[in-house]
Amino acid sequence: MTTLGVTRRDLLRAGLVAGASLSAEPVLAPRALRAQQPKRGGILRVRGYDPPHFDPHQTLNFKTNNTLSFVYNKLVRHRVGAGVVPGTFTVEPDLAERWDEPDDTTVVFHLRRGVRWHNRPPVNGRELTAEDVKFSYDRFLTEKGNPLRFMLDPVDRVDVVDRYTVRFRLKEPFVWLLNMLANPTGTWIVAREVVEKYGDLKRAETAIGTGPFLLERYEPNVKTVFRRHPDYFRSGQPSVDGVDWLVMEDEAAQLAAYRTGQIDCAPWHQWVVRQQDLAELKKSHPQLMYRDFVSNVTTGIYMRTDKPPFNDVRVRRAISHAVDRQAIVDAVFLRGEPTPAIGRGLTEWSPRIDQLGSGAQYYRHDPKEARRLLAQAGFPQGLKTQLTVTGGYGNDLLDAFQLAQRQLKEGGIEAELKVQEYGAYMATTFAGKYEGLALGPFSISWEPHTALYGMYAPEQARNSSHVADAKILAMIKDQMRTKDLEARRKLIFDIQRYAAEQQYYVYLYSPTFTASWRPYVKNYAPNPSFDYGNRVAALWLDR
Repeated sequence: MTTLGVTRRDLLRAGLVAGASLSAEPVLAPRALRAQQPKRGGILRVRGYDPPHFDPHQTLNFKTNNTLSFVYNKLVRHRVGAGVVPGTFTVEPDLAERWDEPDDTTVVFHLRRGVRWHNRPPVNGRELTAEDVKFSYDRFLTEKGNPLRFMLDPVDRVDVVDRYTVRFRLKEPFVWLLNMLANPTGTWIVAREVVEKYGDLKRAETAIGTGPFLLERYEPNVKTVFRRHPDYFRSGQPSVDGVDWLVMEDEAAQLAAYRTGQIDCAPWHQWVVRQQDLAELKKSHPQLMYRDFVSNVTTGIYMRTDKPPFNDVRVRRAISHAVDRQAIVDAVFLRGEPTPAIGRGLTEWSPRIDQLGSGAQYYRHDPKEARRLLAQAGFPQGLKTQLTVTGGYGNDLLDAFQLAQRQLKEGGIEAELKVQEYGAYMATTFAGKYEGLALGPFSISWEPHTALYGMYAPEQARNSSHVADAKILAMIKDQMRTKDLEARRKLIFDIQRYAAEQQYYVYLYSPTFTASWRPYVKNYAPNPSFDYGNRVAALWLDR
């Protein structure tokens, strides 16, 4: 694919070369957009979430990280703006203005000077320093409740060189370090004083950062109100005076709010329009902006592979044969495709199913073969288990889960549906504390590493299937050290082929989504990331 003369591979390379993009301006911004001048003012009203709490080092919950993206920064970030092609995640400076790699196990970050914390106690607008970066990553690496520690497993220590310089020492070469630091889950820079004052960061009043917005008011299960950070280090940003981050769980109410102008961007997850509503909305509201993209989220079945019967590959393959992936897509999402380990939206790293070698056969919907494999594994009358899900993602996903349950039964797997409240699901099942089977979106890929290492490294909270396979772990560690992009891509494809053979996770589908926003929302492009804050800081309203 080529856009404005730049290929997806060019974007990929740009995103993985340290210091390759030091300009704050998106390199792909259309010329007409560059000529426009941002307008100050206005409140952006959008669908948001109610987080279970506000501590980024004590949860896997996407609702926490989405909400915190407005108030915090990271050392580096993914590029934002209207010129960004959905599904590309180019790393560029954020709090660090540049970085050096003197050797394979050292990365030195040089911080921007004059970055100010929000002018609220206990930090009171003081300057950000290298000590803040060290504190944040020391806490990330040592917080016992942090399920994301695996992201920085190769980091040995973080040292302060001087007031504006911080050095990461690695245990071994790690080609994904910059991508991990840009990852909008848990890598936010937090203030020592706030942690010392409150003991943790779970309360809304602890959300004090250097980011583009200040958390003005939090109304549980209603909304979070953000207001412009007047001393934000990016000149002229944010253009909007604030953001109303509105909790909206009912699909009908969401659509009605968008139709009637109560919100400025589409109302479903990731500010998209549900495909079931799209044709009618385009007919009644042709003036709205629309843009398709393929999801980089992987939805699938995970299971206790450390216990019988799921430690038997025949049972796992039977589960895979029992599920009709395309039928679920067609019935619930209308558009999309089956996916391997890496969500199809991350095209450069996600092979097609027909590229999975011998493992591709287990993606074939074949209830008869599923029953044969079960019988071969010692279950001639079929298998009974439980299937844990949550309704917290909305009715569409719950419909998909129930359809998968019926398909499993046709293939000889009778799974009793256990529906958990979302918070409980995230704290237990999603973290690997369950029995039998579980089903849901369980990994998102801004690069391929987290969706592989996190899901297959033993003793990691993200290893939801409790996988302990020395071969796949060795392959994953090999790609972590491989600098050459093409060689690394081959390794990652090989890993996904092996994963397809073993079916430790029964990967299901990646839907195609349609983002939408009002024409007066300028300099915006959808990109499936949790970093709403930086995307909003770069846009403006031209009502």
